[in-house]
Amino acid sequence: MPPTEDASQTEITSIGQILGHQFAVLDDGFVRVVDYMGSDDSIVQAARISYGAGTKRVSEDRGLIRYLMRHRHSTPFEMCEIKLHVRVPMDCWRQWIRHRTANVNEYSTRYSEAIDAAQKTVASDWRTQSSVNRQGSGERLPAEAGSLLAERERELHEMARDVYNERLAAGVAREQARKDLPLSTYTEAYWKIDLHNLFHFLALRMDPHAQHEIRAYAELIGQEIVSKWCPLAWEAFLDYRLNSISLSMIEVTLIQRICANDSVGAVEALKAFGLLEVGTNGLLPNRERDELELKFDKLGLAKPWRN
Repeated sequence: MPPTEDASQTEITSIGQILGHQFAVLDDGFVRVVDYMGSDDSIVQAARISYGAGTKRVSEDRGLIRYLMRHRHSTPFEMCEIKLHVRVPMDCWRQWIRHRTANVNEYSTRYSEAIDAAQKTVASDWRTQSSVNRQGSGERLPAEAGSLLAERERELHEMARDVYNERLAAGVAREQARKDLPLSTYTEAYWKIDLHNLFHFLALRMDPHAQHEIRAYAELIGQEIVSKWCPLAWEAFLDYRLNSISLSMIEVTLIQRICANDSVGAVEALKAFGLLEVGTNGLLPNRERDELELKFDKLGLAKPWRN
């Protein structure tokens, strides 16, 4: 059952308490759990049946789920499914729908009038283009510039909606009248996905490099829904996927040499791997080396090639 009026004042510990509840996202979006199947118990049950009849139970459920996550045994997580009703801006939905591992049924603007809502950006939320990431954001724009952009956005939204409504009033087909609506227009969809593929979605879209808008949806789904639905699997996902660090062969080699106090060997290895090319003005840019250095910073490791 959906939570009662005072549900926000009590601790929500299970998905049954939020079934049907509408979680707000952005200025007019939401996520709602429509239905679900399975739980942590389903993951454990699916894993143990593959061991064969009579297999001795040697670990607790939590330990088994963590083992499955650690060793990427994904099939047991597919035993859990969830159906969400989402309301999301179309530009954000374009990124979302790229995850082709779900069953989707979207609101149709051929059959119905477009939802009369568009995602608005407040003056303080306009972001600059990142100087180091072609598809990412940088710092926020100054308030004065943001205020002007927010006002122009409001005018654009109003004009686009007025033109759309004029076309409908003139008898234009909905499928054609919609063509100039902005990508900020909200759409709605039912989205059904198993837990294994949901974790893949969350790993990508909760990443700090993901676009802010879709990250807001992903963080809500993970923190407010999955954590209540399959708490043991969620804990394992945080430990072994979202907050973990994977190391390449190159990175392992460098760490081994640095731990052996072989700074010269570490530098030579980085050169041999082609990640330390030098130009007339110093080190040439290299994205793989940049990502490697971020991992070393997180681990508190020295970077001898920077000396």
